[in-house]
Amino acid sequence: MVFEKEALSVDVGKRLRQLREEHNISMRGLATKSGLSANALSMIERGKTSPSVSTLYKLSEALGIPITEFFNQQLERQEVVFLKSNERTHISFMRGFMEGLGGEQFVGKVSPFLVTLESGASSGSVPMSHTGHEFVFCLRGKLDYRVEKQNFELGSGDSLLFAAQLKHSWRSSGGNVTTALIIISEHSESKKSLGKHWHENE
Repeated sequence: MVFEKEALSVDVGKRLRQLREEHNISMRGLATKSGLSANALSMIERGKTSPSVSTLYKLSEALGIPITEFFNQQLERQEVVFLKSNERTHISFMRGFMEGLGGEQFVGKVSPFLVTLESGASSGSVPMSHTGHEFVFCLRGKLDYRVEKQNFELGSGDSLLFAAQLKHSWRSSGGNVTTALIIISEHSESKKSLGKHWHENE
């Protein structure tokens, strides 16, 4: 991917193994909870394949953690988080990547991401829903959002805010790379995952 960043990339397989062991769950047990095969999980943990964003959300939901835990490199949670641009960690997925903007280190229940997508990347055919609220700010390119039965075409400088339990999906349109700021707030007292947010057509 021509626009993929190299610095501070998270080793997702290694991190998944750490999280699974921290939660004292076997690979077979995680496979049952996530709906993924034990073989697929083994491939991810051994670095033989990269999980899609949909897979990351299935795993976070099965482990009962927010997706930001995949960015967290055993960092202490803080009330104030300042990140230089070259300090952001990122996770690559098919046709794009997302960068953590401090939610993985923050004590509060808010998860900001910077998402970069190739043209045509989409959230998949199944709409998503999760707790809290979702804010989207398109920085460049075009991003089409569908919330319930409403369609929104976001261009550079456009924003969208909605209750995230509403079924929604997105697609990067146009012929150029799309970059968007997405902030997901979580108001539940539970540490449960924010839900399946991104899905990839596998």
